[in-house]
Amino acid sequence: MGEMPEFTRAWVLHPDIKADQTRRDATLALAEAVSLAHALPELQVVGQEIVPLPKVRAGLLFGSGKIEELGRRLHDAEVELVLIDGPVTPVQQRNLEKAWKVKLLDRTSLILEIFSDRAATREGVLQVEMAALTYQRTRLVRAWTHLERQRGGLGFVGGPGETQIEADRRAIDTQLVRLRRQLEKVVKTRTLHRAARAKVPYPIVALVGYTNAGKSTLFNRLTGADVMAKDMLFATLDPTMRRVELEDGPEVILSDTVGFISDLPTELVAAFRATLEEVLAADIVVHVRDISHPETEAQAEDVRTILTDLGIDDTRTQLEVWNKIDLLDGDAADAIRARAEREDSIFALSAITGEGIEALLAQVAETLQGAVTTETLVLPYSQGRKRAWLFEQDVVEAERQGEDGFEFDVRWTAIQKARFEGL
Repeated sequence: MGEMPEFTRAWVLHPDIKADQTRRDATLALAEAVSLAHALPELQVVGQEIVPLPKVRAGLLFGSGKIEELGRRLHDAEVELVLIDGPVTPVQQRNLEKAWKVKLLDRTSLILEIFSDRAATREGVLQVEMAALTYQRTRLVRAWTHLERQRGGLGFVGGPGETQIEADRRAIDTQLVRLRRQLEKVVKTRTLHRAARAKVPYPIVALVGYTNAGKSTLFNRLTGADVMAKDMLFATLDPTMRRVELEDGPEVILSDTVGFISDLPTELVAAFRATLEEVLAADIVVHVRDISHPETEAQAEDVRTILTDLGIDDTRTQLEVWNKIDLLDGDAADAIRARAEREDSIFALSAITGEGIEALLAQVAETLQGAVTTETLVLPYSQGRKRAWLFEQDVVEAERQGEDGFEFDVRWTAIQKARFEGL
């Protein structure tokens, strides 16, 4: 039982395609790809490199000279798995695996591996399975050697029978329909779970941010919880919830979410968003940024865009945490502290050293003051939309039908009350 885990020796390649005018800085992209690889515990990254490419070669991705040169290096390093940070067609994958005698994953497959490794909630698992199948389906084109094989066809019906690829595609579609049904059930029961949680009506504070921004480290410092806080992308795919008692303030539930990532392939967006559902119920959204990262501005923009897409707007309190100031040199760190001082909703801190954390918690407590109150409301029967909103927010303790309309006992935060009045 006590055997050491077997590691797979992996090599990360980032193709820097000169013809692509919109490409990212190759060094930063390679660094992100390597930390993606580190997110799978069974991988041991034994090499990494940027491969300059004038343009993509149709069947092979790289030129034949480059394939040979890389092949020698991979062979000498006893590499078993090559991770290519970018899209690879099924044909390119087959040819490169044959040439190098290794297993090969492209960026999407790697992210899917991480998602399935991390998904903890039933919904997360289903969304990841669906993403994997959708991705497989797009790769059935010309991918398989048995493509030309015909099936069925009674002979007297004009034209050939069903090709294997059509059969495979049908099988995948059947599975997708089954998963979609399961997902609908899960989403229904999750609403019940949320209603049960509303009985513990703590305000929710959700941490969001770009991958590797330090959310899990901050979460651990705030809760003393042992959440996986490794220097890893996607170390937390499904939100982790913990109760935290604020000094001079209410108890809150702190929720840690999966990190955002650049260029997320479309097939994975739903799986990724499923892991952010908890944010929708949050009273305060804390956007954690790695302020020491060269692309911190672009990353923050990505995060804001997704939050807006999820429907998290200005009515929701959003605080911005500029984390990792311990990684900046003295002058740069002081400049960041000075900027944060001037802005009410920005906090410069270090989740590692603890600097600046008290100010953040004080602000959270102040925002949530008078956190939860109970009162009785009367709503005319014509106001069905407002009634639906109250149930969506899980604030209804009891409902009665009176002469003048619905009577509700509600338990809510000042923020929810203000939102209700603004409807």
